[in-house]
Amino acid sequence: MDVYPLIFEPIFKRKIWGGRTLETALHKPLPPDDPIGESWEAADLEEDQSVVASGPARGQTIGSLVKSWGTALYGRSGLFDGRFPLLIKFLDARSALSVQVHPSEAMAARLGGRVRVKHEAWYVIDAEPDGYIYRGVKPGVDEAALREAIDRQAVESVLNHITVRRGECYYLPSGTIHALGAGVTVAEVQTPSDITYRVYDWNRVDEATGQVRALHLAEAMQCISYDPVPEKYELRNHVASVWTQVTSLVRCESFVIERVRMVEGVEQALPYAEMMIWIVLEGSGEVHCAGLDEPVRFGIGDTVVLPADLKEGRVVTKEVCLWLEVSIPIASSLAGYDRPDRESQGTPAAGDGFVQINVPKK
Repeated sequence: MDVYPLIFEPIFKRKIWGGRTLETALHKPLPPDDPIGESWEAADLEEDQSVVASGPARGQTIGSLVKSWGTALYGRSGLFDGRFPLLIKFLDARSALSVQVHPSEAMAARLGGRVRVKHEAWYVIDAEPDGYIYRGVKPGVDEAALREAIDRQAVESVLNHITVRRGECYYLPSGTIHALGAGVTVAEVQTPSDITYRVYDWNRVDEATGQVRALHLAEAMQCISYDPVPEKYELRNHVASVWTQVTSLVRCESFVIERVRMVEGVEQALPYAEMMIWIVLEGSGEVHCAGLDEPVRFGIGDTVVLPADLKEGRVVTKEVCLWLEVSIPIASSLAGYDRPDRESQGTPAAGDGFVQINVPKK
């Protein structure tokens, strides 16, 4: 089977803090009644496997394609602990998520198994006027101050409260204590791990047990970093042409996120030499490739995985489109040589009809 662009069936997750926004904002066919907090778009975990929605590989799991397609799928990106290297989700927080932290590299290395390091980023799809997140501790807060706040059930008083707006993106490396606030819908890009240690959960009761939801303070306190998230991960860079605008949002060791806006009616060859993932937030279009009789059609709420060995790929936009373009950094064969630094992988060179604008982050 020739590789071709993949879209997977969503995996819906019922959450006590979820709502119905994914149905209206992203056209997700949510099950009736349940508050749905998450829609998993590309997942290769022990108990959660994304299934191909259409095309010759329909019904196959992402894990099976990792094995059968191999590097034709993931290219030089490689795998993460033997798995597809990213986990893509949408999150709808009708009420605040727990204050939490994910395993650090040291803890993941020590415990192994399903405990894998978890770096993630949130792109704000929508937010109510008072929508917010918590990210990291305030300057000067140390372990003693955090423990004292936990004892007082006032954890939020020592955390950075950030009012968020549509289009903003925030990096959350492992060890960063954080929470997604009420009234915020995000796209989440992360390494393939689903281990979360709760620090505080607003005294919510688990409907299934009738008990206050469990915390994981012993594990969490071993992971929490008291340093701010380095600004280097969120340097903004903007490139524009007649048809396309590309904005760099997050660049870390595990993934790169760029926002791409493309005008209606463009037909363009895909320039990628490695696997690319599109998280489609606006508009619709088609991806054509060799070996496929019908194009893969995409629209709002779709996540499209473009394999590394895609042949003769080209995109056709039917409307103005906006998507997040997610890739994995590839070590350059020129490492160690002096050369001009490029902020964005694949950024067109000067003279290609592009204008580059450096955008300071507010």
